[in-house]
Amino acid sequence: MAHSVAVIVGSLRKESFSLKIAKALAKIAPPSLKLGIVTLHDLSFFNQDLEATPPADWLKFRETVQKSDAVLFVSPEYNRSVPGVLKNAIDVGSRPYGKSSFLGKPTGIVVSSPGPLGGVAAAMHLKALLPGICGPILQQPEIYLNGVGDAFDDKGELTKESLEKVLRDYITAFAAWVGKQAA
Repeated sequence: MAHSVAVIVGSLRKESFSLKIAKALAKIAPPSLKLGIVTLHDLSFFNQDLEATPPADWLKFRETVQKSDAVLFVSPEYNRSVPGVLKNAIDVGSRPYGKSSFLGKPTGIVVSSPGPLGGVAAAMHLKALLPGICGPILQQPEIYLNGVGDAFDDKGELTKESLEKVLRDYITAFAAWVGKQAA
């Protein structure tokens, strides 16, 4: 049986590299994983005042994460951190206090940038945010994808072989690690 993975895309842009990377990962994932891409277009802002009667979009997001066996964040870096929409999703999913939808779920982090740094600061911020609200975070291999601007064709298909190899190595390691966590 394949482990289900909620792949949370941290960008709203229609042609985002994060979405393209998430789709590429879904195509090359080993049979032991079933990747479900989760976009954040319809997720409203977290406001604790609404927690007594959470909005339907919060409940849907939380349920999607809760039903998954693992979580994989795929995000760009904005201003040396994670995009606000991703932080908002983490806030929505981690509530109510003590009942985080991410709790206990093996977690992976994939960050990217068309520039030379590959989103390292965003990954470090995620690694600082997530302990206490998620499960164990895959530490090795780390994946900071730089220069992704020319990695896809006009249909969004991955064409850069060196990037495909890195993604394949990562998703294979993630699959093995999720399998160990489930055992």
